[in-house]
Amino acid sequence: MLRRINGTALIIAALVATVGALAFPVWSYADRSGTGQDNLNAASVGTQWGPLSATDRDFLVRVRLAGLWELPAGQQAIERAPSKAIKDAGDHLVVGHTDLDKRVRDVSAKLGVELPNQPNDQQQGWLRELSAASGQEYERKFANLLRNAHGKVFSLVAQVRHTTRNTLVRQLATDTNQTVLDHITMLEATGFVDFDALANEAAGGATASPSGPPPPNGNLPPQPAPASPSGDQSFTSRPSTGPGAPTAINTNRP
Repeated sequence: MLRRINGTALIIAALVATVGALAFPVWSYADRSGTGQDNLNAASVGTQWGPLSATDRDFLVRVRLAGLWELPAGQQAIERAPSKAIKDAGDHLVVGHTDLDKRVRDVSAKLGVELPNQPNDQQQGWLRELSAASGQEYERKFANLLRNAHGKVFSLVAQVRHTTRNTLVRQLATDTNQTVLDHITMLEATGFVDFDALANEAAGGATASPSGPPPPNGNLPPQPAPASPSGDQSFTSRPSTGPGAPTAINTNRP
């Protein structure tokens, strides 16, 4: 009888220990709630190239959407723009997005991400707006619509490049970053970009302090003079006023 009791007690103890072991990971996981790690894992899917997050998938869709409207916009600029600067910017858009579109379709096929096949409603509206304009109005609209769009996607590219755990997405983000920066540079070189408008729009959604760091008050401490190239000798140059006039004075001579 005693042996039976001891055996039953051991079984009960083992069951209690098992339940406790199963419950502990649940309590530990709950302690991590609010850190973002649980949401990250829940929204990610496994691939042979690493986890694919919701942000990664959104990035792939956005790269595809960018090409769907910027390619025709670039082609239109080459055909219609009055100035060479706008034509050159359009050429960079066509070359860059032709390559990126091919790459994003290849990466998305490997990762099983479905991509759109036409621009979204807003992008179609931008294309209609460009088609209805002409002359310098067309050039201003082209430069500002596309510069604004590139500036917004630039921040997403940086975020994805910084946080993705997927090697295919990381490489595409690296290539996209270089292409977007090239397009931004070309659009700004046209001279039509309204930087005040870009700054005002960004300020409308900013979360940082509106005043920022205080401006310089003009009472900066005196800065030391730069060291003389000759080491122990300092020279003060002055313009020559005629043939044979001295061009420097050695101030360290006895």
